[in-house]
Amino acid sequence: MDLPALGTGGPFRSRNREVVHDVRGRPVAELSLVPWLFAQRTITALRRATPPEAERRKKLLTRAGWLFASGSVDGVSPRIYHRTVADVSGLPIATVRETARQVGEYAETAHESVRQARPIGAVDSWRDPRARGGCGVWTRRGEVLVVHAPANSLAVHTSWLDALALGYRVAVRPSQREPFTAHRLVSALRQAGYDHDQVALLPTDHETADRLVAEADVAIAFGADEVARKYGSSTLVMPFGPGRSKILITAGVNALDHLDTIAKSVAGHAGTGCVNATAVFVEGDPEPVARALADRLGRLPSFPPGDERARLPVRPVAAARAVESYLRAQAGDARALLGGETIVDELGDGSAVLRPAVFVLDRPDAPQARIELGFPCVWVLPWRRDGDALAALRDTLSLTVFTDDGELITSLVAEPSIDKIHVGDRPTTWTLPGLPHEGYLGEFLMRTKAVVVG
Repeated sequence: MDLPALGTGGPFRSRNREVVHDVRGRPVAELSLVPWLFAQRTITALRRATPPEAERRKKLLTRAGWLFASGSVDGVSPRIYHRTVADVSGLPIATVRETARQVGEYAETAHESVRQARPIGAVDSWRDPRARGGCGVWTRRGEVLVVHAPANSLAVHTSWLDALALGYRVAVRPSQREPFTAHRLVSALRQAGYDHDQVALLPTDHETADRLVAEADVAIAFGADEVARKYGSSTLVMPFGPGRSKILITAGVNALDHLDTIAKSVAGHAGTGCVNATAVFVEGDPEPVARALADRLGRLPSFPPGDERARLPVRPVAAARAVESYLRAQAGDARALLGGETIVDELGDGSAVLRPAVFVLDRPDAPQARIELGFPCVWVLPWRRDGDALAALRDTLSLTVFTDDGELITSLVAEPSIDKIHVGDRPTTWTLPGLPHEGYLGEFLMRTKAVVVG
């Protein structure tokens, strides 16, 4: 399969190409990598372009969302696309299908979703009648957004759709491990009617990727802790690092009544997302919760990613063994209730399933609770109200809490380092279009300026 870059002049096939392999090591596609000069010229052309009017953007995004999820894009049906992504990423095909549907639905609602971030006192245009007496006008901080996309989940591509809805021109640098989702989405947008100077796909090497961020007006970058360290001080780059999502079960709550929600938080969508829970804190003895969770997760089957029964991620054997080696080195004194012997289940074709792991730790500040890996791996720990009770819960993307303690909920909502809070039976993976994810992206992309007319 040939995967060209998508520049402002249309598809671009370079001499420098990266072979994309599936989890069994078989070549699937050749991805064209663009040189820096091509990327720089593309950013310049995007910056000079004028975005469509708001109502046309709404129609284009709605059409593109349907095409991406349900239509034929560049002659590729959804079925072939789902199968290809499953084979390459190792995500179960059911997960690929579900998250692809979510991306399509998000595109259809992006125009309305971004409005949730606009300050209540601001308007979209200086032509609004309220500007005659003076008011705030919501405006872009720049013209071009660059996106460094990862390969862990298709859902990450919902993030930059907000930018298109707001009139930004967007350049996406896809993951070389799974470039198909970004390629299909950009192609769907163009097929729906977006001009080539509105959205581009720029596969690059790592050096060029860094230069792309510097060339952009604003950028978003996904990755591990080093991404946050690299870009955290910049006001023009929004880093998305590990989620370190968690569950809290307070005293008096029967955790077994909520086992479905806990298991879905850990292993939903194959446990590969930043919103998957990687730590469960229990006020009291964590052992019964850990054992029940280990029993539930241990029943998940091992199948190749293209099998409809698959529920766990699959990686090349060498990559799976590397994950296991890292986990063993970091586990320390944690007791394994599941995955103690091995987490690698070889399928005999060069690939291996990463099976769930459940560990018990004896103190809430154990450093292992911060470890986040791309499969269902969870650390179960005690939680205590004495001292700084919130310390163990900080630095969390998504927190599901089982409690009837209103004061505790108030404290959690007030804690700046917790982004999303679900009280009751909502898994950490739950979301809806229009809800903030590490805040509204519009808060980063837009600013409000005072305007008075007449």
